[in-house]
Amino acid sequence: MPYRSLYLSSQSFADLGVSAAVCGALKQRGITAPFAIQKLVVGDVLAGRDVLAKSPTGSGKTLAFGVPMVDLIKAEGARPSGLILAPTRELATQIVNELYPIAHARALKVCAVYGGAGINKQAREAPKSHIIVATPGRLEDLLARGAFSLDRVRILVLDEADRMLDMGFRPPIDRIVAQCPAKRQTLFFSATLDGDAGRVALEYTNDPVTREHAPPPRPAHEMEHRFVGVEHDHRVKQLVRELRADRERALVFVRTKHGADRLVKRLAKEGVDAVAMHGNKTQGQRERALASFTSGKVDTLVATDVAARGIDVTGISHVINFDPPADREGYVHRTGRTARAGRTGIGITFVGAGEAPDVERIARALKLEREFAVTGLAGTRAPRAAKKGSAKPRHQDSGRAPKLVHSAGGRRRGR
Repeated sequence: MPYRSLYLSSQSFADLGVSAAVCGALKQRGITAPFAIQKLVVGDVLAGRDVLAKSPTGSGKTLAFGVPMVDLIKAEGARPSGLILAPTRELATQIVNELYPIAHARALKVCAVYGGAGINKQAREAPKSHIIVATPGRLEDLLARGAFSLDRVRILVLDEADRMLDMGFRPPIDRIVAQCPAKRQTLFFSATLDGDAGRVALEYTNDPVTREHAPPPRPAHEMEHRFVGVEHDHRVKQLVRELRADRERALVFVRTKHGADRLVKRLAKEGVDAVAMHGNKTQGQRERALASFTSGKVDTLVATDVAARGIDVTGISHVINFDPPADREGYVHRTGRTARAGRTGIGITFVGAGEAPDVERIARALKLEREFAVTGLAGTRAPRAAKKGSAKPRHQDSGRAPKLVHSAGGRRRGR
């Protein structure tokens, strides 16, 4: 993906203290000026400081820690000297792809370690690598085998740390961090530094400097938000209508792995070709699905939140929440997959009456009340819990729910 940004300035990577070799490798990729988060962080990392960085998805975090990390690690140094923890296989792969050109310029070897791929090959390659990019589970498997140790790690990076905590990785991360030297440099990158993420960040770091990048509001033309009132039984037909509109690639979010597979089959019956991506797929299946989507061979990808973490594909014009996100952060993460690099994008969220109160709270937090009001569900109360012994409420998949489809024509734009 080309590194273009609204936030570029005349400041260069060389001005931040980055080596000529790394600057040259960046220039070959057309990267000549740092993003905002990179300008905030690179100098601190090169100075040896621990860093807590709050920055949203798609803001350039990988190079913010990767560029100085590559400069600080020496080719003749211990292996591994650098460890990057990431929540998913896709993000780990993406990080390796981003770091490879600049690491090569410094004669450094980088490898990815994640589940769903051959563990024996990883056990051979990881000990020879200067930088290991790993998901916590597979890393623990290799450490238990004695494939290598972490006692010479100089720089530890936790990328998308909030997501790793949400996924329940706190215990393995604690064990992994305990195996790293106490005297190390720790870089903690997260979309939030509140709550558990903030507490964990302070536990893992020593006298850290905190840097926060809050991008300016996107221009109104970049992002359109729509909410569509539609009960679950009618969502496939509504989705087909959205997918048959003029568009480029569409990323469709569902809540469960089974739901992703089922939706792909139902779309196929409607003549819409789509692929699914979720945690139950093998690594090969996930890579093939993403490759088909990236190449444009298939223009609809159905994914769960976890599987979609780290996806960075150009040309996504529509993000459709078939199942609404759980919270504001989930909404921002999902819709952030479109309207990137100066392009326009549309975020569409399907909402049923039972989901309306939660989705309305998300809309209100993002100042999208007017867009949500178009659904006709504003002010809907959450359903009361059924009393013991009373008849259970009809499930939204029962086939008896009233058809509730409202066009979301009102379009106050911007996030």
